Amino acid sequence: MHLNKKSKIFIAGHNGMVGSSVLRHFKKKGYKNLFFKTRKSLNLIDQKKTYSYINEIKPDFVIIAAAKVGGIFSNNDQKAKFIYENIMIQTNLIHSSFLVGVKKLIFLGSSCIYPKYVKQPIREDYLMTGKLEETNDSYSIAKLAGYKMCEAYNKQYRTNYICLMPPNLYGPNDNYNLKTSHFFPAIISKTHLALKKNSKTIKIWGDGTPKRELMYVDDLADACEFFLKKDTKHSLINIGSGEEKTILDYYKFVIKKLNANLEIKFEKNKPNGTPRKKLDLSVAKNYGWKSRYNLNKGFDLTYKDYLKKIDSNK
Repeated sequence: MHLNKKSKIFIAGHNGMVGSSVLRHFKKKGYKNLFFKTRKSLNLIDQKKTYSYINEIKPDFVIIAAAKVGGIFSNNDQKAKFIYENIMIQTNLIHSSFLVGVKKLIFLGSSCIYPKYVKQPIREDYLMTGKLEETNDSYSIAKLAGYKMCEAYNKQYRTNYICLMPPNLYGPNDNYNLKTSHFFPAIISKTHLALKKNSKTIKIWGDGTPKRELMYVDDLADACEFFLKKDTKHSLINIGSGEEKTILDYYKFVIKKLNANLEIKFEKNKPNGTPRKKLDLSVAKNYGWKSRYNLNKGFDLTYKDYLKKIDSNK
């Protein structure tokens, strides 16, 4: 089955930042048979209900964007929820897809599942060669299990289930809650609020030295379509922007973009997280895929969405 505009595609997690981007992308490209369900109407933690729905629609392709996600605080504070909910969601979706005959599936991983002190840039075969970052190890282990499940089904059942491994993502429909968000939306929210409150300072968790690669979420959506069309021999493929900065540099970038005059203060009693996570993109490039958005353009689109979001919340 080759991907075409009439293909039946189930997008799990369409309300989140990643899933909503994937849905927008496929709609814009003219795909007609897109299936999605809200969490209220389909609890993906429930195995029977998940199988029943997938068996009912019998999709040609499945994209798994559904997951419990969060930043360093929530990952460290809710380890049991992160490992349980993610393992249940992805297991139910992958196995149900197999049972109803789905041959091509994309499972979205996360670069945090690579070892904490791994060689840089990170190649796919560096997976499971060292210890994980402690603050998000539950989430990482769940995502690692999802990838290994895809790999195992490919070997035993000759499916073509691919795990795309993105870096930190940002974009429209992100989560800006300072207790549960990832670092970049947190920077945007903190800087904007500091401006509104006429604050003179802004605080950074840790010492600001960890490096992170960021990718605009619409690049991930594009990669989903690209790799659904490709016959791949890899079960795991890194995707990213190739752009990397320190956390401190991202703060400086946002502060400059918003014309803020803020003194940066460090909360060095807070954890830094993994020192660096730059992905080796050679495999994706060999297939012909590369990102399109730079940080400047991606930020402008994201901040515009952020302003709309806080405006509607008022």
